Amino acid sequence: MNFLWVQAGTFAIVGVGLLAVWYQLKRRLANEVAHAARAEAKRIVEDAQQQAGMVLKEARVEGREQLHAERRTFEEDTRERRQQMSEAERRLHDRQETFERRLNKLDERERKLKRYEERLQTIERDAELLKQEAAKHRNEAITKLEHLARYGRDDAKAELVRAMAREAKEEGAKLAQRIIEEARHKAKRECHRVIALAIQRCSSNHVAENTVSVVQLPADEMKGRVIGREGRNIRAFELMTGVNLIVDDTPEAVLISSFDPYRREVAKLALDRLVADGRIHPARIEEVVQRVRDEMEEQILADGVAAAAQVGIHDLAPELNRLLGMLKYRTSYGQNVLRHSVEVSTIAGIMAAEIGSNELVARRGGLLHDVGKAVDQDIEGTHLTIGIKLLRKYGESKEVIQAMEAHHFDVEPATVEAVLVQAADALSAARPGARRDMLETYVKRLQKLEHIADSFRGVSKAYAIQAGRELRIIVESGQVSDDESMWLSRDIANRIQREVQYPGEIKVTVIRETRAVEIAH
Repeated sequence: MNFLWVQAGTFAIVGVGLLAVWYQLKRRLANEVAHAARAEAKRIVEDAQQQAGMVLKEARVEGREQLHAERRTFEEDTRERRQQMSEAERRLHDRQETFERRLNKLDERERKLKRYEERLQTIERDAELLKQEAAKHRNEAITKLEHLARYGRDDAKAELVRAMAREAKEEGAKLAQRIIEEARHKAKRECHRVIALAIQRCSSNHVAENTVSVVQLPADEMKGRVIGREGRNIRAFELMTGVNLIVDDTPEAVLISSFDPYRREVAKLALDRLVADGRIHPARIEEVVQRVRDEMEEQILADGVAAAAQVGIHDLAPELNRLLGMLKYRTSYGQNVLRHSVEVSTIAGIMAAEIGSNELVARRGGLLHDVGKAVDQDIEGTHLTIGIKLLRKYGESKEVIQAMEAHHFDVEPATVEAVLVQAADALSAARPGARRDMLETYVKRLQKLEHIADSFRGVSKAYAIQAGRELRIIVESGQVSDDESMWLSRDIANRIQREVQYPGEIKVTVIRETRAVEIAH
């Protein structure tokens, strides 16, 4: 038992000793770790301080360099601005000196003008005195001459006038001959320049004729009044004018469609007046359309007179002026025929004047070369043969007729004016943008449709509308019955199928209307 206690005490003492040793080792190890940590921390701090010093040094170097660069930039900008200011000051100074010199020159010129004015007044006074003295001596000399020569003043004056006239005629003849010789020497060189100048002066652009006009309405509610109850107003308007009235979704506007510019203009003016008046019904439509047609006849004559006056022609027969005005509503391959005629007349006249030919004949021939197109739809024959007959009928000269009839090379030109009209016609028609073939083909097709319908018995009026997709025909109720109107539409449709080439379908509508009119007294 005691042994056990002794052994236990020994183990306890050894344990305490080991614990003390472990504590000392741990403490020493902790001190070493702490010392190593302090050394590492010191090293890190020193490294950080060293790096911070290097960064600071680099920042200072970079800051100095940037400061030097900005200072150089500032100095260069300052130097450049100083130079600009110096240059501006120099220019301002030079301008001020220039103004001062000009002002001094103006002052000097004003002083000179004053001196000249004083001298001129003195000279005028002296001249007046000399004139009076010369008149006195002249009268005295005339009196002495009359006394010595026994020759009256009137006789002497007449003889002096005859002598001066002879001398003036001789000098004028010599001057004219010299001018003619100089012109002949320059003719070949000047001819090309003058003709090119004439063509350039007349090379105006032409807008191709369209087939739609727009009538502005004061409000959309006016469309209902234009259409009328169950469409009676619009039907009456289309029957009277031969156009197609399009009332679509376009705000405050109505479209008038027709290939014939004359009908389209009549319809536009009539609709404008009806809209402005506000009273729109079939009877009023008929009245306004007829009034507009009468006014259009006066306007056509005025347009013809204005076109002739534009090229310096004022003595045309009234009927020729009217036919010229009709050309305003004709197109040839999309080119307005009246504008084309004025252009041909101007070019031919300028060239004739420059080469010494008859300018008046060239202008008249050019203006009237297409006059037959005004009535070629109503008279058999080409516009050339019709135009020749018209010119002969209204007393135009043979030279004008010859210049007109040779413009399409059907007749050999026998005069210089005829050649000039040929050239002017070709120049006006062939220049870029003057004509458009598709429009002319389209218009001719519509005219063909109307011509076919007009050739049947009982047809009063025929209108091709809806861009040629419908042919509307009005017949005389006294000549065509209701049953005959049905056969008439079939016959016209069959003839159109045989003679006209067209895309799609053409609707033939025959309208027979009976009117009963009575007057109450």
